[in-house]
Amino acid sequence: MSDLSTLRVADLPQNSPTAFELRPSARQLEEIRDALGLLGLRKLSFVGELRAQGKRDWVLTAKLGATVIQPCVVTLDPVTTRIEAPVRRIFLANWTEPDEPEFEMPEDDETEALGPEIDLDQVMREALSLALPQYPRKDGAHLGDANYTEPGKQAMTDEDAKPFAGLASLRDALKKDE
Repeated sequence: MSDLSTLRVADLPQNSPTAFELRPSARQLEEIRDALGLLGLRKLSFVGELRAQGKRDWVLTAKLGATVIQPCVVTLDPVTTRIEAPVRRIFLANWTEPDEPEFEMPEDDETEALGPEIDLDQVMREALSLALPQYPRKDGAHLGDANYTEPGKQAMTDEDAKPFAGLASLRDALKKDE
């Protein structure tokens, strides 16, 4: 098993997979934590293999594991989440960058250009950032109603903002007139 985070493609065996296992040091965990804006990061591991696909392409399959602590989007209290995610990347020798300034992303977002080296640390960091919960929420935390209005006037509620709320009040007014 290799513990080096950067693998030279020219040195990889074509006939057998290259196993790897990354477990960042405490200093590296702090660096990753700070780069991703996390409150805490523990038990980060990236374990898998790199295998030749055809004559020039490579497939990376791995399992990402981490315990992350993020601020709750409602209360800002710490929220701890365990992440266990499969990771797959396909490194293509003939991959080309799209020329258009705006283009539609393909559904297969696992492909990347193959360079002279494959940086496992970079793949691990990217996979972790993609696996993070976007809106971590502490159990039981919910947003309350915020009322902003001039003094002496009734504040608009969420119910009032619903598209048919006006029709319901009109229907109720018509029923009173009958």
